[in-house]
Amino acid sequence: MSPSPTRGPLLLGVRHHGPGSARAVRAALEAARPEAVLIEGPPEGDALLPLAAEKGMRPPVALLAHAADDPGRAAFWPLAGFSPEWVAIRWAQEHEVPVRFIDLPAAHSLATAADGPDGAGAEPDAVRLDPLAVLAETAGYDDPERWWEDVVEHRGARGTGEDVLGAFEALGEAMGALREAYGDGGHRRDLVREAYMRQRMRAARREFGDAYAVVCGAWHVPALRAKATVAADKALLSGLPKVKVETTWVPWTHRRLARAGGYGAGITSPGWYAHLFTAADRPVERWLTKVAGLLREEDRQVSSAHVIEAVRLAETLAAMRGRPLPGLTETLEAVRAVMCDGSDIPLALIEDRLVVGDVLGEVPDGAPVVPLQRDLTRQQRTLRLKAEAQDRELELDLRKDTDTAKSLLLHRLRLLGIGWGTPVASRAGTGTFRETWRLRWEPELSVRIAEAGIWGTTVLGAATAKAEADAAAAEELGEVTALAEQCLLAGLGQALPAVLRALADRAALDTDVARLAKALPALARSLRYGEVRGTDATALGAVAAGLAERICVALPSACTAGLDADAAAELRGHVDGVHGAIGLLADADEGLRDRWSAVLAVLADRDTVPGVIRGRAARLLLDDGRLPAEETARLMGLALSPASSPADAAGWIEGFAGGSSGGGTLLVHDDRLLGLIDTWLVGVPERAFTDVLPLLRRTFGAYEPGVKRTLGELVRRGPGGAAAAASASAAPEGFAPELDPERADAVVGLVRMLLAG
Repeated sequence: MSPSPTRGPLLLGVRHHGPGSARAVRAALEAARPEAVLIEGPPEGDALLPLAAEKGMRPPVALLAHAADDPGRAAFWPLAGFSPEWVAIRWAQEHEVPVRFIDLPAAHSLATAADGPDGAGAEPDAVRLDPLAVLAETAGYDDPERWWEDVVEHRGARGTGEDVLGAFEALGEAMGALREAYGDGGHRRDLVREAYMRQRMRAARREFGDAYAVVCGAWHVPALRAKATVAADKALLSGLPKVKVETTWVPWTHRRLARAGGYGAGITSPGWYAHLFTAADRPVERWLTKVAGLLREEDRQVSSAHVIEAVRLAETLAAMRGRPLPGLTETLEAVRAVMCDGSDIPLALIEDRLVVGDVLGEVPDGAPVVPLQRDLTRQQRTLRLKAEAQDRELELDLRKDTDTAKSLLLHRLRLLGIGWGTPVASRAGTGTFRETWRLRWEPELSVRIAEAGIWGTTVLGAATAKAEADAAAAEELGEVTALAEQCLLAGLGQALPAVLRALADRAALDTDVARLAKALPALARSLRYGEVRGTDATALGAVAAGLAERICVALPSACTAGLDADAAAELRGHVDGVHGAIGLLADADEGLRDRWSAVLAVLADRDTVPGVIRGRAARLLLDDGRLPAEETARLMGLALSPASSPADAAGWIEGFAGGSSGGGTLLVHDDRLLGLIDTWLVGVPERAFTDVLPLLRRTFGAYEPGVKRTLGELVRRGPGGAAAAASASAAPEGFAPELDPERADAVVGLVRMLLAG
């Protein structure tokens, strides 16, 4: 490129992540052959540019810069394979010419809490001008995306080198006219950035003359071409705050390039743009072939004839609208009409998988990373846990060493705030030894890893240190119990002593029985997790037993008639949780189960306890075989007597027969209990019935359809139902008068196998 004293350096104004701009940039660079290439981006990334040429680098990737003392203060500069900046970087490397970033340093951008990859914040009341929208409206378009496709994406690189250079000149002039009309668009920060870019261009001029090219956002071209004094630019840049930063390359995704993800310079269709950039010819035909392949994978009947007809329709629509080629709009309309039978449901799949897409880039091993990231990468490879952009379910069997190691890693990452995996309900079973995770790698996790690096250089060491620090800082008992559960799930045996000390301290000081009851189930679960993972949880068991004893002492006095309906319902839930927890703890202390049953008996028989709690206590005792049938009927008769308020009686019914505890089945097979409820319900006064109806509907509405049908039939038959003629003490049809222990014990082994599986 021969320098021109009148025209100056080659200024290539682009749209970030535009395939037409990318092709045009390559054509312009081939035509001009500059001796250096300057690119909009933070200069701290210059040292990382050689990695772009390595075989292990596969876009989309992003340049990540974060404050050295605060990794959470970070910014990304994403680049896709169809980004003009990436094309310019690779052209310079292929032709062995210097390539440099010239935007405002990240050291200044991060110090002023900049807004993302533009490295520039806005004035509080500023409104950023959308230059493409203005140009599109001027040209008579109502859609800026469609205007840009017609003017640049479909025509940008179809002429000679001189034609392409002329197109860049025309775009620069258009932006100049907009800036004259609208000023800087409301962002003073742009002026600071452009002042720094001009300084870097002056340095390049001293080294290369005017034989260099600049690739930047089209909006900046007029400012970089304008004559500005060195003194004026220095004045704009003086006094800027500064922080020490660290930079690296990280994988990025097409989905995170999308504007819908909140990215300011985002595009609506990264997958479509990637296709336009890579398709050597016949882009529409090739795209529709991809669409047909996707639909066939989803078992939809799509033939070659469908593809041909869709191509014809897309071309016809483009011709009718005066477009040079079918754009995404015409293509999707053709797909909906021809391949989707007019339905938007398969079209939504196409838009998600192909128009946006889940492509995840790769970064070579030589990229600088914090030690924690290096350890995580090593474990990912050892365990064959590949980072993927789309959701993936992972089923683990904790009886296998490799699956246990995967579980420990994912739990440790969650404790560190690195949410790569999320536990979900397992479809393969509910056994103790099963875990199901939903994995999805997001680029922002790189920042979370950098933040977590302050805790240690390995995942295990960092998670241990973080758990110990969290235990010391926790103020409530519930926080520490949840942390103890996390430590056992994550296999952090070294952190448990500190967590248990904090747990014992908080438990000794806490006098709120509701908080104690809320904390106990987590501790009981933790003991089970310890058994599954081979972790010694003896000390945790002692703390849990002590907590259970305190609950047994304090719970009866806490369940008083002064509780309102919401508080009573909450405490009823805590009673359920404590009952289940004591069932787990009782294996080590059978006396604990007896003491808890005594507490339930007190709650069931004390008329000052709210009905919902009395009913629940009676039901739990009945299920455990500690409440005879005659005593159950007596308690229900008292609760539903005319002396009880309708609301309290309805609460007793909900506690006893509500929820998913099998209350409906119990009523089906016990005519006495069903008859008591039926008699009470018939006698409820009209005004009171209106008040208790929502509670009753919630209670009986939760039953399975078959149970509700049977109950309705029994009530229709009248008092006593089908067993009215039988003795009151006789068992329902099909059931023996008494439990047969020998037959019942025969299924114990099978039940244990099912629960363990």
